[in-house]
Parts: sequence; C-alpha cells; structure tokens
Amino acid sequence: MNIRQNVKIGHTACPHDCPSTCALDVELFDDRTIGRVRGAQDNDYTLGVICAKVARYAERIHHPDRLTKPLKRKGSKGSGEWMEIGFDDALDEVAEAFIKAEATYGAESVWPYYYAGTMGLVMRDGINRLRHVKNYSGMYDTFCVTLSWPGMLAGVGKLAGPDPREMSKSDLVVIWGTNPVNTQVNVMSHALKARKERGAKIAVVDIYETATIKQADIGLIIRPGTDGALACAIMHVLFRDGYANWPYLEKYSDCPRDFEAHLRTRTPEWAAAITGASVEEIESFARVIGERPRAFFRIGYGFSRSRNGSVNVHAVTCIPTVTGAWLHEGGGALHSNSAIYHMKKSMIEGLDAMDPSVRMLEQGRLGAVLLGDENDLRGGPPVKAMLFQNTNPVSVAPDQTRVKQGMAREDLFVCVHEQFMTETAQMADIVLPATMFMEHDDIYVGSGHQYLIAGPKIVEAPGECRSNHDVISGLAGRLGAEHPGFKMSPRELIDWTLKESGWGNIETLEKQKWIDCQPDFETSHFVKGFGQKGGKFRFRPEWRKLSHRPRTNGPLGPIDDMPEFPDHWAVIEEATESHPFRLATSPARSFLNSTFNETPTSVQKEVRPELLINPADVSRLNLVDGQKVKVGNDRGTVTLHAKSFAGVKPGVVIAESIWPNSAFEDGQGINTLTGADQPAPLSGCAFHDNRVWIRAA
Repeated sequence: MNIRQNVKIGHTACPHDCPSTCALDVELFDDRTIGRVRGAQDNDYTLGVICAKVARYAERIHHPDRLTKPLKRKGSKGSGEWMEIGFDDALDEVAEAFIKAEATYGAESVWPYYYAGTMGLVMRDGINRLRHVKNYSGMYDTFCVTLSWPGMLAGVGKLAGPDPREMSKSDLVVIWGTNPVNTQVNVMSHALKARKERGAKIAVVDIYETATIKQADIGLIIRPGTDGALACAIMHVLFRDGYANWPYLEKYSDCPRDFEAHLRTRTPEWAAAITGASVEEIESFARVIGERPRAFFRIGYGFSRSRNGSVNVHAVTCIPTVTGAWLHEGGGALHSNSAIYHMKKSMIEGLDAMDPSVRMLEQGRLGAVLLGDENDLRGGPPVKAMLFQNTNPVSVAPDQTRVKQGMAREDLFVCVHEQFMTETAQMADIVLPATMFMEHDDIYVGSGHQYLIAGPKIVEAPGECRSNHDVISGLAGRLGAEHPGFKMSPRELIDWTLKESGWGNIETLEKQKWIDCQPDFETSHFVKGFGQKGGKFRFRPEWRKLSHRPRTNGPLGPIDDMPEFPDHWAVIEEATESHPFRLATSPARSFLNSTFNETPTSVQKEVRPELLINPADVSRLNLVDGQKVKVGNDRGTVTLHAKSFAGVKPGVVIAESIWPNSAFEDGQGINTLTGADQPAPLSGCAFHDNRVWIRAA
C-alpha cells in the first residue's frame, strides 16, 4: 500500500456526491495535517481504488483560500466587499433576519436550502430538523434522482438490486449512461475483474467517446435522449431471435405478450434513425446480450437527465427482464441500493415535528421561486430569508440567469455556510466557514454499493470552522426551536440512528469500520417477486402512482403524454434550424459538480472550459480547433473554446463541467443554457437536454 512509516492512519469514508462512497485510509501527520488519501484495501467494494481527485484531498483541505472566519457583507450584493465578524455575532444576525421574515410574512418565507456537498446523514440532513420544528418552507430536491428513480421504480418497484460486487462474476457488464472512469471508478474495478477472470465483455452506452468507452469491448455512441429507442430495438431483436426467456417472463412480468407485440415495429432500422447508431451496431449488441444472459446492467444517472429520462431508465431495466438475467449471480440491473439501509432518521431530521401542510418549494426552480412565480410559491409568501448548506446553486442550478437575478434581490437575506467563497457565497449577507468531512463525525451509506460506513472525526478544523450540526443547533437556540436532536452531539445522533435502524451502535460500527447491508440473493434478485404489488415487473408502468419521496410536488409535467410501454418519447429539446446542436453538460474527470474546481491540480488537468465538437461541424461552422466560440439559446449565451473531437456525433456538443462561472469570459457559467422546466412524471433537472446555436466569438 506504500504508506509512509510512522504515520498514523485514519479510517473514514468519502462524503462526496458519488455512488461509490469509498472507504478511505488517510495519512495523518498530526492533529491538523493529512497526507495521501487511499482507498481501503480491506473493503471489498472499494478494493483499494479511489479517484485521483480524492487521493489529492490534502490539496483541498489545506487550501490557502479556504474560508476560516465568518464574514459579513459590507458592499452591494456580489461586490466581494466583506468584513470579519464573530461567529456568535454572525449567528445572532442570521437568527434576527429569520425572526423578522417570519414576523412579517410567516414562517414559510424562510427557506433552508441544501443538497449533497456532503452525503453524511447527520451533516447533510440535519438542516431539516430546523425546518420541521420551525415550519419553514420545505425543499423538494430535484437536482439529481428525480428523473432516474421513478424510472427504476416504474418496473422494478424498489431502489435496490443485485450485489454490485457481482459485476466481477458477470459474463457481460453493461454500463449504461454513466462514465465511471470519471465518476465512480470502483465500477471499473469490478468490471475489469470480470473481464480478466471470466472473459466477460464490457459494453458501454453513452453520448460521446468517454474514457469508459475507451476501455470497453463494445461502445455505442448515441444521440442524447434516445436511450429508450435503443433499448426497444435491442428487445425487439431479443424477442425476434429467440433470446427472450418466456418461462421467466410469464412468471415474473405483467404483460409480456402485449409488450412483445408493442416492440414489433421498434426495429433496429427504426432505432438507427433516432439514435444515430447503425443497424449493425444495434443487432450485434442485442446478440451479445442474448448470448450472455449472465449480464449485469449498471445503470447511471447521466442518461436520465433528459426530459424523457424516466421513460429511458425504465426501458433499460426491461432488457434484463426479457432475458431473465435477474436469475443469475452476476446478472440483473442496479441503479441505486438506497432502499436496503432502512435508516430511521427521525432524530436527525426532526420528522416527528413535520407538518405535512407546509409547502414544498422546488430545488431546481430556485430562480422562479426567488423571482416570485406564483405557481412556484404554491400560494404562499415570497421567500425573504435563506440558509444554504452543502450546495452552490448559483453555479449548479439550471436556468442560471434567473437564479442570479433572484439571488441579487436586496430584500432577500442570505446566509451561506461554506468551505470556499463559491458563487453562491459571493451573493450572501453572512458567510460562515464550514468543516470538511475529516473534521466532524458522520455516517454514510453508498447508493452504488452495500456498505454503511463510519466517518469519524480524524483531524481538527482550521480557524473558526464549525460543522453543519453546530450551526443548525446554534441557530435553533436563538430561534426558540426545541427538539432533542439539537441537544445531542453528532456521535449521539449517529448512535441513536444506528440503534433505531437495527444496525447496532456507534462503538461497534467504528470498530468494524463498515457494515455489509446487502440482502440475500433471493431478495436482491427478486426471486420471490419484484417490489411491485403482486410481485410482477411492470412493462406497463403506472406513472401517476409513482413517488420516490415521502413528499413531492408531483405528478408534474406532461404525465398524460407518457407512453404506455417503453418507447422513444419525443419530448426532448430537439435541434431546430435556429438551434441546430444538442448540448449535454457531462461530468469532467477532475471535478465533482462544482467541488474540486478550486484545487490547483484539478484545474490544471481540465485546462479551461471547452466545447467538444465533431470535426465536420467545426469545418461547417468555419471554426478552427481551440477557437473561442459563443454558445447560446433563449436562456442566455456562454463563451468558451471549441475543441475538435471525433468522439461525438455531428450535431451533438459536450461541455464537460462544472467550471466556476468566473472561468467563463462573461461570468456566465454553463448552466446559463440549461432549463428549469418540470419533466414528467415528478419533475427533475434535464441538464443534458438542451438545443443551442454556436458561432465564433
């Protein structure tokens, strides 16, 4: 493992918004200084392998630009003029602003807003305890899973699946709509193990030639938002050529004969015209799937981020059902294992204090909410005060122009609790310095694996940094919010949650480092039936009855137009004469959303914001490689540099993201171009579904 001699090793878990949630071994030079970060070799999912950006975490935790003192705005919003203020004085001002807003407009005028800057259950979700006790506006989170999870639930009925370690026991690993070399490297560890030990094939479906496709045996590049068409054509071939497992279909699915009849016109020729893949590629891929029923479909988030994303995810889950792949170890489909942990978070989130009549404001509609859209405000008062934790929406939220306009309101009080001076922090009235994951206690679950992992505090925080829990509890005391969770330490909250959830206690977890929560084979592979009522996989979904959260704002969008069966649902932003290109904002290798875009090595590796354009399009537009270009649509215009790239189809462009807005010439980040409309069935953010024009800058 090459760890230096006489250096203490701390054990923890990566907190960032990634399904891998890697178990980590961290070199500790002293109480405040870390060295190299490595994957835990004794964790059989992490397998000692982590991404390079986390391996370099010392660069981030010891960054000279890290926030270490509370700041108060003294100039106009966004001016960058600050004065230092004591932490308790800062909390007093935040509480005073919240009390003033509540007294004038009601409690719902205060909107705590957070997301997945940390995936720790205590530090991410504790903000909800303050929300529930005070009856502040709720947040319906739509950035990430709101399009993909309904697609999984539509057929399978449960957010769970085969043990992800079974990828190494597969004869075919299908990586669909995700780029794990960039975003969850452990998937590749297990897929490559299957290739080496079993001669397995690795197949990848994506919208451009990713680093993952370069490692694959089979790589299909299709147009954005056309995955449903490809899946249907594959299943057409499976039925046509005798690869369908009819005994399995009759026992485990709802209407296989009707579904087969539906697919008769969804031929490879039909799909080729939609997807841009050739008939030969589709036929060949379908045969490989049919000949290798021990196939593991690792389903990503990327391809769900289109307006038809839920339909597309459901379509892909149907493929292993047609072949009966679920019956095999190393077969089936996994998108998220979120349902296996059954964590009781009532103390963390204050669920016993929740009033279901309090409105839910939509995360992805931040701009519309702040600009007073009556439909988005759901009949309630304007938002007058906000607390942000774990998120940077001025960079990452869709419809960025309207988000900036809303955040610039002088009558809006904003407190941002952050690690760096992000674009969102720049718009704050009060900025509070936050701890990083090694500087506080927490626990983590992995949606892409099966481990519940301890994340103990292993170093001291610099300066005056305080944890999310400390800030929430400090505000609660000033706001008169009473709940037992505010009086508990993070360790006490963890211990309570583990005991109530049936996972032992904190001492046992820290001694073991992690707990394997994977259900047995029959449960994981739905041998006794799928998660639907009646136990049948549903080819014919009940979209209106789906909900992936206890409280949502759905159903939303054009739900009545959703297809009866898997299909190509043509609701994406198709190219037009005036906007002839389709844009996707896919993840960069060295960034994770807007995290790590402040570390020098990550910036050096990514170089600058670029637009990947097919060489034929570069020529047709009379551009040259490296030329500055403007990209625009009705939402705004972004300036970046063209990069001629043969691994993307003509008419499709890719901007690997998310660079800070300040990295763009005009300060307009890539999400200036993304829309905040509400796709069916439950809304969500279609980050990879945009039509744009391109011209020389």
